[in-house]
Order: sequence, then structure tokens, then C-alpha cells
Amino acid sequence: MPLDQLIPHLTQHAHASGLAPLTFRSSNHFHWHYPIRTVYYDPHDAQATAYLLHEYGHALLGHCGYARDVQLVAMERAAWNAGCRVGAGWQVTVDDELIESALGTYRDWLHARSQCPHCNATGLQRSDGTYTCLACFTHWRANSATTCQLRRHVVKRTII
Repeated sequence: MPLDQLIPHLTQHAHASGLAPLTFRSSNHFHWHYPIRTVYYDPHDAQATAYLLHEYGHALLGHCGYARDVQLVAMERAAWNAGCRVGAGWQVTVDDELIESALGTYRDWLHARSQCPHCNATGLQRSDGTYTCLACFTHWRANSATTCQLRRHVVKRTII
């Protein structure tokens, strides 16, 4: 379904679902911006319909942030599921491979953030958002790096 048809359908669906009004705005990348209830989309992307449904899924589910990185991966999966359910009502389907590829980028991001900058073992995220390595006990912080290069900064290194 072309975007010029899909956006009015999504606007109507949001209203029928009891959501506060949404804005759809053209951009150079797709994202849901909760504070201003705006779905940004790239009309030039070959998979624009699928990604727009996904971002609408975030809006529909009221996604507004996450405390732990693993929650982001779960939110991404939920947004794809919600967007696909809505699209199915208009006979719009999303390729499973596209979804798995998109989710794979988040799994890769999660793995990279949890890798110890000292020994490369996988660490655990703590309640304050930092990580601790179970192998060498290094403690580090990672930037969000969802749209930039990942950086990990050692907070404290404990030698055993």
C-alpha cells in the first residue's frame, strides 16, 4: 500500500484505538518520538510501508523508553508484531526476513554493548545501566549508539 494511502489509514486507526493524536512526518530515517507523538518515516525507502507499520506499532503500544537494553529488543519485537497485525487488516504483509534482519541489528547492538572492553567476555547489565564482566570484573558504561558508533568506557577495572 502506498504511503499516501497508509498514513490516513493509520491516523484513522489511531483515533479508533483511542490514542492521542499522532503526527506523521517525512524524515531521512524511521523512528517514533514519544514526547511529541510523532512517527518519522523515509518516503524514499524501498521498505517504507513495512517500517512505517513498525514505527506505528511503537506508537500503538505507547513505547516511551526502556531501562535495560534487553527491554529494547523486546519492544522492537512487540512493535513489529503490532504493526503487522494492523497492516494485516488492510491486506498489507511484511516479509519475515525483513523483520528478522531488523531485529538482528538490535541483537548485534545488544551483544556489542555487553562485550567487555578488556577481555571481550560477555558482561551483565546492572540496574544503573552499566555493565560488569563476570570473567575479569571490569565495570563499564556504553553510549546508546543506536545511530552512532558504539563506545565503551571503563568505569572501574578489578584485577583478580
